[in-house]
Amino acid sequence: MEGEVLNRELGLWDAVALGLGSILGTGVFVTLALAAGAAGPAVVLAVGLAGALAAANGLSSAQLAAAHPVSGGTYEYGYRLLAPWLGFSAGWMFLAAKSASAATAALGFAGYLLHAVGGEDGLRIPVALAIVVLFTLLVSSGLRRSNRVNWAIVGAALLSLAFFVGAGAPAAWREASTNLTPFFAPGEGRSAPSGLFYATALVFVAYTGYGRIATLGEEVREPRRTIPRAIIVTLVVTVILYAAVAAIGTAVAGSAELSRSASGEAAPLGAVAHQFAGPAGARVVAIGALAALLGVLLNLLLGLSRMALAMSRRGDAPAALSRIDARRGTPRLAVLAVGALVLVLAALGDVETTWSFSAFTVLVYYAVTNLAALRLPAAARRYPPWVAWLGLGGCLFIAFWVEPAVWAAGLALLAVGLAGHRIAATRRRSPG
Repeated sequence: MEGEVLNRELGLWDAVALGLGSILGTGVFVTLALAAGAAGPAVVLAVGLAGALAAANGLSSAQLAAAHPVSGGTYEYGYRLLAPWLGFSAGWMFLAAKSASAATAALGFAGYLLHAVGGEDGLRIPVALAIVVLFTLLVSSGLRRSNRVNWAIVGAALLSLAFFVGAGAPAAWREASTNLTPFFAPGEGRSAPSGLFYATALVFVAYTGYGRIATLGEEVREPRRTIPRAIIVTLVVTVILYAAVAAIGTAVAGSAELSRSASGEAAPLGAVAHQFAGPAGARVVAIGALAALLGVLLNLLLGLSRMALAMSRRGDAPAALSRIDARRGTPRLAVLAVGALVLVLAALGDVETTWSFSAFTVLVYYAVTNLAALRLPAAARRYPPWVAWLGLGGCLFIAFWVEPAVWAAGLALLAVGLAGHRIAATRRRSPG
């Protein structure tokens, strides 16, 4: 099970950059608009609720990763602290959730790119598939090169969002009284609670990039010290940015218009920036969006491949995925396998469906995270138990506010995975 090991080559700010590169992408450039369509102006509140839930989960992840700094995140914690079937459930849900998120990032990139160059919307899926192939090859070539690219991507995304917030603040101030009232004005066919909690589930996924830090625990220097600090710094920066962008975007354009731009031209922040800064401002935001969405895809492929690596070491995935390329220092076959899975999901072409599915499955994953945190021995616990209880209750409550068809599909996938896991375990125990 132990097999070959990965090199520890990431410091604190490298880990923070990986977290930001995973977070500052689909969530801020696409998902806030989808959430606005569900909750109306209360999307700003949904951002706060999702941030609070993410903070509780982040603290649980931090103490678990510090105690068990290995690739695999909650998949490993579930095995070590709970039960094999719960560990497998976490890994299975992680692969489902983050593959769907990666597909959404690729589709979002294609939408922003085609909007910027005036391309036809019918090209969105082919462009998304091409970018998945390109970045799968990049990640399979080795972490060092990927990490350097990630730093450039994060810098471009932060500068773009800083421009959006700074340049949009005057217009937001002028239009706030019109577009932020009534505050609880959910989308069509939804009640205020339904819209708010559905939006919270959608936005929550946009915070979960800090999990990439935990799943890369085997590659971080001084993991017991670095991982908790990196997760906390990443979350603080992200909550501030999300709150500012959500407030300004909704105040300038109104929640209905913001939602329409996400489902239509698929470049919602670009459309908002065009209102207060003209075509030049829209281009600045588009450049940041393109860079950020590439960053999300890059880091999700990294996290997915490390989860596949961990599962293969335990026999829950094909053994070939545990092989590490000696020259590149990366689990190349695992990267190629998860890249193929993302390609299949991107071919579906439906941004809201893939993101909603990611929301449900990732909330199940973090419910297991919090369960595992509750089982940590007192000597390894860094935060009081109520933090993990808050995360657990919040995840289970929010998960079932997505569309019934989506959570039903998620539960069915979990049942299929557990059945396969049980059969495989029985065969491993059988003589011959």
